[in-house]
Amino acid sequence: MKEKLIHFLQIFLPLILGGIVGFLIQGSMDFESLNKPLFAPPKLLFPIAWTILYLLMGIAYYLYRKDFNSQKTIILHYVQLGINLLWPIFFFIFKIRVFSAVWIILLLLSILLLTSWYYKQKKICAYLLIPYILWTIFAAYLNIGIVILN
Repeated sequence: MKEKLIHFLQIFLPLILGGIVGFLIQGSMDFESLNKPLFAPPKLLFPIAWTILYLLMGIAYYLYRKDFNSQKTIILHYVQLGINLLWPIFFFIFKIRVFSAVWIILLLLSILLLTSWYYKQKKICAYLLIPYILWTIFAAYLNIGIVILN
C-alpha cells in the first residue's frame, strides 16, 4: 500500500501542487485586462495545458524513479517544480512582472538541465518533458511581451 501511495504521489504531486497554486492565484488573475502580445491564447487554455504538463512531468519522474535514484536528478526535479509553482505567485499575486520574466527564464534553464539529465539515463523521461519546454518558452514570450506592452 505504501509503495502504491509513493507511485501515486510521484505521478500526481505536480498536478496536486499546481492545483493548489491555481486556487491561490484565482482571485488575483488579471490576464484578461493586460495588453498581450500576438498569439496570446484564451484564458481557458492555461488550466488545460498545465494539467497535461503537470501529468507529463509526474509520469517522467515516476518512470525515472522506477530505474534510477540519482540524488541530483531527484533534487533538480523538485527544484524546477518549486520554481514553476512560484512563477504564477510572482506574476499574478505580487504582480512583479519583470522579476517574473527573469524567473521564468530560470525555470526554463532548470527544465533544460533536468531534461538533459533524464536524457542521459532514461530517454523517454526527457521526451516527456519536450511539451513542457515548448510551453515554457511560449509562456516566457507571453511574460516578456506583457512586460513590454504594459
